[in-house]
Amino acid sequence: MTAEADVRKVIEDWAGAVRRRNLDGILRHHAADVVMFDVPPPFESRGIEAYRQTWTTFFDWAREPIMFDIREMQVVAGDDVAFAFAAMRCAGGKEGDLDFRLTVGLRLVGGQWTIVHEHHSIPAED
Repeated sequence: MTAEADVRKVIEDWAGAVRRRNLDGILRHHAADVVMFDVPPPFESRGIEAYRQTWTTFFDWAREPIMFDIREMQVVAGDDVAFAFAAMRCAGGKEGDLDFRLTVGLRLVGGQWTIVHEHHSIPAED
């Protein structure tokens, strides 16, 4: 597989783990010192434990079956650094479907692509 395909698989596996509520799978490819910028508070989460806690908020909000779909994704990968950006959709609560943007930064650590930064955003409303 190419580096781009390897990175794509990491992100697709992560999204699948979210749909299955598999917290170990969600965390599997994240660095211990991951930094995430998210839509709901907290604005910034530093470290794997803080990142882990954000999923309680998501799962409390999400409706069953969990929608967490990659609609379109682009991956750029070098020898040891990569990033991906995607248009995604999830659903929950009274808000219904939510389109959001995902940007992920990765490093190759010990032969494994590892997510070091994750950023979710939504378009601003007028």
